[in-house]
This record gives sequence, structure tokens and C-alpha cells, in this order.
Amino acid sequence: MPGNTVAIIGGGFGGIATAVKLLKAGIEDFTIFEQSPAPGGTWWDNRYPGCEVDIPSHAYSFSFAPRDWPRTHATQPELRDYAESVVEEFGLRPRFRFGVRVESVTWEESAGCYRVRTSDGAEEAYRFVISAVGLLNVPRYPAWPGMDTFEGVSFHTSRWDEEVDLTGKRVAVVGTGSTAVQIVPAIAPQVERLQVFQREPGWVEPKGERAFTPAERARFRRFPALRRLYRFKLFLQSGRRFKAYDLGGSEQRRMRDLCLRYIATAIDDPAVRAAVTPSYPWGCKRPIFASSFYPALNRPNVELVPQAIKEVTPKGVVDDLGVEHEADVLILSTGFQPTRFLSQFTVTGRDGTDIQDFWGDRPRAFLGVTVPGFPNFFILYGPNTNGGFSIIAQLERQAEVAVRAIRTVLRKRVQRVDTHPSALERHVRWVDRQLAKHASAMDAGCHNYYHSPSGANVTQWPRTHFVYYVLCRTQPRSALSYR
Repeated sequence: MPGNTVAIIGGGFGGIATAVKLLKAGIEDFTIFEQSPAPGGTWWDNRYPGCEVDIPSHAYSFSFAPRDWPRTHATQPELRDYAESVVEEFGLRPRFRFGVRVESVTWEESAGCYRVRTSDGAEEAYRFVISAVGLLNVPRYPAWPGMDTFEGVSFHTSRWDEEVDLTGKRVAVVGTGSTAVQIVPAIAPQVERLQVFQREPGWVEPKGERAFTPAERARFRRFPALRRLYRFKLFLQSGRRFKAYDLGGSEQRRMRDLCLRYIATAIDDPAVRAAVTPSYPWGCKRPIFASSFYPALNRPNVELVPQAIKEVTPKGVVDDLGVEHEADVLILSTGFQPTRFLSQFTVTGRDGTDIQDFWGDRPRAFLGVTVPGFPNFFILYGPNTNGGFSIIAQLERQAEVAVRAIRTVLRKRVQRVDTHPSALERHVRWVDRQLAKHASAMDAGCHNYYHSPSGANVTQWPRTHFVYYVLCRTQPRSALSYR
């Protein structure tokens, strides 16, 4: 048996949750590989103006690490500091290897371990490997003709160029998703002109963010049970939103009406109101929470261009109508590649099977965590786990599945844990049945990032976090085998 027990790939919130769960289970021999110079994952990488979470802070945090949050919704610096504080609280920093990227993970049947090769040229053996690399971390760069001819500055929102001063510049923001709606109001006051290019509108609802009052924060500090009750209430309220994904339900109509009223009251220009009104059901695309985006569109220096980009010229961009728009800075809010799970490194399981070959055009994993033929390997934020209200809570459940399995292997003194293929098939069938009822189905009439080339929704969890919690506590007993 190798001397190293667990390799954790990724030092974001998933990797941190896993490390803490391992410590609580009495498993202290683990290493966290993080390619960035500090922990935090997406909250380290994304540094664009206005960056903050769209889930309430008390829900978007670890159950084992409560925080005296100053606002209802945490900003990127606050979340980055939170990650650092949890790392310090649990003494995790010595277990990190920062600036090191994992390149390959290869199972060796005879040794009962994985060979983990990293970007610094090292290769070590680990009995267990846990991938916590996240979902929205591989930027999608558009293949527009002429991109290399642009004479201005261009960058993706997740690779924000902090050296660029936008003051007095003509700026083009491409996209109107959850990132763009934060950037636009943040930079609008300083730029000369801001054009926002919208391929397809999204349903936007006010986020309702605010600072907690001193009295509220004092009560949370003085009465921890009150803070836990508030957190539970947030999860309970989120269950109502899931009913809105039912195309024929009253909650669907309620959410549409809420968003339509917001458009009517927040935007002055009737033409802009028409342009931002979607023609597809609420929930077909990821719902957007934003309180300042629509008001920003009322500014005299901000223009919504309801067209996609066709090509890039040395001086700007050309939209689908053939109109050229000059720009000094081109900001790409063009999303990520969420259906390409584990694309940052290769994973080879039993019989030399590459996990991408096993998946083909349909990534799938039992509870999003384990894959048959890849023993002792676990995925956090894997297929069909996005959603459930707070991804932090989802990550905790996934870490618990992995840690319980590892602890069982060690306790039973067996070599490996694997997944019954029939268990994976049943799980995928159940997920597909649930998602077939949702507004995000492909025949609902919109474009979203949820679907793989097979047409299957491979990113979204179809039910509430409570349902996921119950399944993670009960299903692995019959789905996993130990030998």
C-alpha cells in the first residue's frame, strides 16, 4: 500500500469542505493540490468589479464554520477572506501545495492506488483521489472571426485584467448573464460609453441585497441557535422556488409575473423593456438575481444592443445586423464550459479506461460523486449536482459521501470501493425523469449551459437540497461495493 492516503484536487470551497470532513473523521494524511497561489477557487479567480454571490451569505457558507456576515449577500473579497479563515481555523495551510496543477490520475490495479502526476514533474501514489475542481472554471472563449485583429484590450471576466483603467473608455460587454449584470452597474459610472450586447435575454429578479443592521448581527452572535434557525429558514424558502420549474404550475406563473413587474418598474425605455423580456419560461436558463442591472440600463452612457456578435474588427465588433460598434475595451462575459467535467486533467481507471471515453457525450456519476470502474475516486460538483439552492451545502454532502466511503475502506481493511453499474443507471434514469418536467428541458425554447452534445441535462440537480441530503445519507449503502 502507498504511504499517501488522500489527494484532493482543488483548493476552493469543495476542497476545503473535504479536508475538514476528513479531519473530523480522523483521517489526517491528505494533500490539497491547488493551481492558484491561495485557496478560494472561483472566489480567488473571479475579481471583476461588483463580484458577489447571489445566494444569501448564511446559506452560502459551511455548516461547520459560521460567520458574522455583514451583508445578506457576500462580496468576492469577503468570500475569499472566508476561505482563508476556514483554512486557518482548521490548520489546513501546511497540507496545501499551491501553484501546482494535477495533470493526470492513473489507477494501478496491482498496487491498489492512483499515480498522481503534477505540473512540477512529481509523481506520487495515493490510495484515494477526490476531485474538487469545480464546474464553472474553464472559460468559454468565442470563436469570432477577427479576434486576433482587435487593437484594443480584450479579456474574459474570469481573467479580469486589473491593469486596465476603464476610466473614459468605450467599453463593450458581451453577455447579460449572472456575471455581466454585476459588472455593468459597477463600471458604468467610470466609462465614457458602455454597450451591452445581448444574444438572448434572461429572467431577472431583484436580489434584495442589503447590510445587516448592527442589532441583527448582535443577535446572531449572541444566539447561535437563532443564526441556525435563520439558515434553515433560507433553505426552507428555497423549496418554493423549485416548484416554479414546473412548466404547468402556479409558481411558474408567479415568478414570471414577479420578473415582468420588475421590468416594468425598473426600466424607463419601452424598447429596452421589450428587448429584455424573454419569450421562454422562467427557469429555462439560470435565473438571474440583480438589483442594479436594470437601473444601469437607464444611464445616458449605457446602451443595450439586443444582438449577438458576428465578428471582431480592429476597431470594435460587428453585430448580427452588420452594424459595427467601436470599442477600446472588449469584455467577454461569455460563460464557461460546464459540461466538460474533469477536462483539466486525465483520469484513467481500471483496465486503462479514460473517464472521458467512459462518459462519451453524457457525463454521469452516482449522486454526481462516483463512477463505476474508477475505484477510490470521487468527484465534487460532478454531473447533475449544480443547484439545490446553495452549492456550498451540496459540496458538504458530496464530501461526506466520499469521506464515509474512505473511512469504510480503511476500517474494513479492504483495498477499494467502487460503484455498482446498475446503481448509476438507476440514478441517471431518476434524474432524467425529474428534469423532463423542468423548464430547463431542451424543448422549452431557450439556450442554456446545462446540456451536453447528447441533449441530456448533465449539470443540474432537479430537486431541493433536502432531497439530495436524504439520498446522500441512504443510497450509497447499496450502491457502493467494498473489496
